[in-house]
Order: sequence, then C-alpha cells, then structure tokens
Amino acid sequence: MSIKSKNILFRADSSSNIGTGHIMRDLVLAQKYAKKGNNITFATQNIEGNINFKIKEAEYNLKILKSNDLEELDKLIKKLKIDMIVIDHYEIGESQERKLKIKNKKLKIMVFDDTYEKHYCDILLNHNINADKKKYKEKVPKQCKLKCGSKYTLLRDEFIKEKKRLKKRFNTQHSSFNILIAMGGVDTANLNISILKILRKYKNIKVTLVTTSSNQNLATLQNYCKNKRWIDLQINSTKIAKLIRKSDFGIITPSVTANELYFMKTPFIAIKTADNQKEMYKFLKKKQYLTMDKFNKNKLNQFIKKLLP
Repeated sequence: MSIKSKNILFRADSSSNIGTGHIMRDLVLAQKYAKKGNNITFATQNIEGNINFKIKEAEYNLKILKSNDLEELDKLIKKLKIDMIVIDHYEIGESQERKLKIKNKKLKIMVFDDTYEKHYCDILLNHNINADKKKYKEKVPKQCKLKCGSKYTLLRDEFIKEKKRLKKRFNTQHSSFNILIAMGGVDTANLNISILKILRKYKNIKVTLVTTSSNQNLATLQNYCKNKRWIDLQINSTKIAKLIRKSDFGIITPSVTANELYFMKTPFIAIKTADNQKEMYKFLKKKQYLTMDKFNKNKLNQFIKKLLP
C-alpha cells in the first residue's frame, strides 16, 4: 500500500546579514523528504543578498513572502494545504508557533533550534555536534520529539562520498600545506582579508577561501586575491566536501561548518563572530579545540603554528 505524500513547507530566509546557513541546511533536509515522495515548497522573503537561486536550482517550489507577518504565512499554509511546516528562523518563536497551531490544528510543526529557545512544536531538530537534549526539558511541549546531536547532523551526500576518499593529512611529500578559510557565506565580521594577511607570512601554504555572492565585501576580497597564486577564491562552490577533504586544516566559525569539518576529521580553528555561535563555541572550547571568542591576530598566529607540522 502506497503512503500518501505530504505537502511540506520550509520557512527560512537568507541575506547579506542573515547569512546563507539556514537555507543550505534546509535544502539538505528537503532532499531527504523529497526522496520519500513528499511535495516540497520554500517560503522566503526577497531580501538583498539572498540565495533563493539555490532553491530554484534544486527545483523546489518557491513562494516569495512580502514580510515576516504571521497572517501572510498562515494564508499560504491554508492555500497550499500544508501538512507540515519546517521553521528555520530566529524571528519566529514560541508565540507565533502556538498561533499557527491554533489556526491549523492538524498542522505539524518542526523547528530548527541551536540556541536553546522556547518552542511550541511537534519536532525539534538541533543537528549540531554540541546539541544537549536535556536543555530542552522545560522549553518544549512534553509530546515534542527531540532530535539532537551528531546522529542527526545534516550532511549532503557529497560528504559521505568524500569521507571514503580521505587520506592521511600532512603528507611530507607535499610541497605545500592546504588551509581552508570558511568564515560563513557572507562573512558578517569581514575577517577574510585579515586572516589572509596573517597567512601570507607563512611559506609553503596554499589557501582555499570559500564564500558566496551574498558577501557584501566580495569585490574588495576579489581585488585582494587578484594575482595571488597561493589563494584559491571559491564563490558559490558546490564542492565543499571535496575542498574540506583536500585541506590539512580549516579556519572557520563555530557554526554548521564545524559539523562538516568534524565529520571529515579535519582539524580547525574556530573564531566566534556572532551570538548564535555561542553554544557551539562553548562546546568546542570545553572539548579543547582551538577556539577564539573574538578575532585576535596573535592568538591566530599561535594556533596556526600549532597546526602546521
């Protein structure tokens, strides 16, 4: 007997300020649901620096919202006969979720959470390696299903394939060492060039820097990287897993990227650049990873020296 397909709506935004992480991880989850025959729709705002083109590339339905207004979202839920909504948005919290449930009694609500906020939902997903199920005890309804920790980490198929191809790092036959810089798709703290200026002092290194077209400082970054053969600037790369596999270590933010390097067993330095990275930062620091609460040139130099053979 065939199982009836469900209409699933993903509510998330991306922009030069918000970043690209929400949409990217939602696309991974959407693929899992789509493989089971479900109908996937994304509802996003058309904010400057968004990556809505990624949703179109994945061939999912895309609905543009005029605002973050609950009434507009509710109308869309009713119009599309949505069975489940996946909310991945810091500005949609417990009160809005509760109102949606009242207006749509049969609607299942799933939320992404990585900052331990209160939610009114049926399923809560915190897929980060630092996720602590116990912290949600008083923050979600008793019947809420909690999906927390590395068991639920969302990784694209490319990561599974590339991990199988891993070889021993720091092969002494290499003429140079490969360093990955991944300070978020939009690099809100604008640290890329500052990090590159520190790395240029080291010999026998090659740097792969990943960013997106949503980065407001992209033109300045491109100009800096021009004619520097030791820098490979990757914009909107679709081969992140391969780039991580080929790297000897990474300089990253304590975010979703940390999940990916952790999975690929790639050493890294994590620099906190936003409040929503606080929990991951604290976890990594406790586990004695190389971490920084904020960017510091001297500390970064010390960490780099520790990681270079």
